[in-house]
Amino acid sequence: MVRVVFLHPDLGIGGAERLVVDAAVALCSRGCSVQIWTAHHDPTHCFSETLDPDLNVVCVGDWLPTSVFGYLHALCAYLRMIYVALYLVFLSGAEYDVVFCDQVSVCIPVLRLSRQRKKVLFYCHFPDQLLTQRGSALKKLYRAPIDRLEELTTGMADTVLVNSCFTAGVFRETFRTLDGVQTDVLYPSLNTHSFDRPPEEQLEQGLGGLIPEGVSCLFLSLNRYERKKSLGLALEGLSSLKTRLAPGDQAGLHLVVAGGYDNRVAENVQHYAELKELAARLGVEDSVTFLRSPSDSQKVALLRGSAGILYTPSREHFGIVPVEAMYCCCPVIAVRSGGPLESVGDGETGFLCEPTAEAFSLAMEKLFRDPQLRRDMGQAGRRRVQEKFSLEAFSDQLHGYILRLTQ
Repeated sequence: MVRVVFLHPDLGIGGAERLVVDAAVALCSRGCSVQIWTAHHDPTHCFSETLDPDLNVVCVGDWLPTSVFGYLHALCAYLRMIYVALYLVFLSGAEYDVVFCDQVSVCIPVLRLSRQRKKVLFYCHFPDQLLTQRGSALKKLYRAPIDRLEELTTGMADTVLVNSCFTAGVFRETFRTLDGVQTDVLYPSLNTHSFDRPPEEQLEQGLGGLIPEGVSCLFLSLNRYERKKSLGLALEGLSSLKTRLAPGDQAGLHLVVAGGYDNRVAENVQHYAELKELAARLGVEDSVTFLRSPSDSQKVALLRGSAGILYTPSREHFGIVPVEAMYCCCPVIAVRSGGPLESVGDGETGFLCEPTAEAFSLAMEKLFRDPQLRRDMGQAGRRRVQEKFSLEAFSDQLHGYILRLTQ
């Protein structure tokens, strides 16, 4: 039995966390012994699989700060993960053969301090240094050693996997000194278990009282409340669409903006308020429902009941939401860049658009006016997921990498 430890900074409900949980479940299904080590795990704000007693989740170091007076988030994340790695190596007594880590590579040299060298697999969702803005000279000075450390420590992994061909290209452009490091693409999969419950059960548990009466066409935006996700584009697209519809049609149109929300994260709190203000300025506040941290049943019910999902981030490294939507027979309207270029079939399972309100509203109008198109795209999307992003294929590929590392 191969023993695998996952190291992840914050086991919340984002796309990276979804991949880690699916990977852990996949390896368990292949007979591996699995533990997930993290610096934060809130039982009220997590994926349901992490509450299963058969999946061992270990949380250490949550007493360490996540920021200093609202600043130094990256430095604090590095220190928290270094602590988790030190605890695993020197204090835990845990036995393991392979460590799967993602997001924060600085823990890799700590893992090398183990008396018996362990193999390390690093999964790169996207270079961290590209996920932050550096508008001042002080911020650039602060980030310079962190960026360099990210590149050096990423190259210390025994195997590096990325989530898309797009990310593989960005990896090579960003980490110039790692041109000799091979990066293999392992697409995230979809664990379909929570999506396969009877529709009536999902609707009963998921949408009770959430959607106003009289809604005939529902659109959905599903992303964390972060500015980089461009959620305002969904509101602007809705506003643009309403200008081209007759008053009677407008009455049946509704948008749900749902996504991960954490009171501890200042950006989540601020951006939620910003979006509500934007909806009011656009005059669409009565046509929008904002939902924070939806439950699994709510998410699936929304996907099943929507005419289309509006996926607004640009240059998204992969994005599991379009895959979830397609499996639920929900057409996808996404920005024509990044991961959706690989996951969404343009004109077949949805539409790839420029990141403008006009482009999104035109795609929304096609789905609004043609129910048969919605059904055809929905069925094509489900077939695409079953063929390209099945958990079975993901499990086999990941298990193969783990076995090669132990040989």
